[in-house]
Amino acid sequence: MRKWTVADIPSQEGRVAVVTGTGGLGYETALALARAGANTIIAGRSSQKGAAALARIFAELPSARVRFELLDLACLASVATFAARLAGQEEKLDLLINNAGVMVPPRREETRDGFELQFGTNYLGHFALTNYLLPLLRKAGNARVVSLSSVAARSGAINLDNLNSEKGYKPMPAYSQSKLACLMFGFELQRRSITGGWGVTSIIAHPGVARTDLLHNAPGRWSGMGLARTLLWFLFQPAPQGALPTLFAATSADVKPGGYYGPDALGETRGYPSPARIPLAALDEIIARRLWEASEELIQSFCDRGSATDRP
Repeated sequence: MRKWTVADIPSQEGRVAVVTGTGGLGYETALALARAGANTIIAGRSSQKGAAALARIFAELPSARVRFELLDLACLASVATFAARLAGQEEKLDLLINNAGVMVPPRREETRDGFELQFGTNYLGHFALTNYLLPLLRKAGNARVVSLSSVAARSGAINLDNLNSEKGYKPMPAYSQSKLACLMFGFELQRRSITGGWGVTSIIAHPGVARTDLLHNAPGRWSGMGLARTLLWFLFQPAPQGALPTLFAATSADVKPGGYYGPDALGETRGYPSPARIPLAALDEIIARRLWEASEELIQSFCDRGSATDRP
């Protein structure tokens, strides 16, 4: 495969895109889509960071059609509210980029709803978001959902009896599980779209090792990983380069439905978009189906708790 860059992105005029995450890869993805003409919605939990992202984009692209919408993936009520709000604003959704995430907090933390933070944010929040937005995606006729995985998925394992790391928490295994879950979700979404005739194409991408603030935000700047990110910055490829597999998956005519894409060099840690190596665990369709069903049950349990709270 030749070296694909942002210059190869076809016109996105008339397309509506949602990108989760206001910085790093999310920002670079939104910028490139806006530059290509998409009506781009940056969705994130911080209005301040959202405003900063918009200011940077408008400084470069004054006529860009881009806006910020509040979305906290660690709060299922926020996910449901965002999806309902978007349904009232847009007739269709052509592109959903499930990008935002958190990485290796040193201690076990929970989302607003009591789920382990990495599993709840990286995977379950995006699972809920995609399902809530499915009616808008189906209306587009040829929509794409791009889910972000990671090279860390290679060492991941889905423990259906301990998805929330309640039986012992280790930062990296929990992160790897969340990213393997994202990968398996992407494959299962494609299978269900084919079976159900949804007309939605699911593609998965990973950025390799990119120079973002993930390791500064969760473990902290003075943690071992944070210091490695600061002092060994040259080992991390720039965020615009890391965003290329996502943009390739989102816009290229050469992608395969249900495909997985990442960088092509140095063990998929850097380079240009290319088919990625799929971990053997990700090919287990039985576990993928059970994970989907377990995720539906977790979300339903949240809905049931909300209904009980609303009762007099």
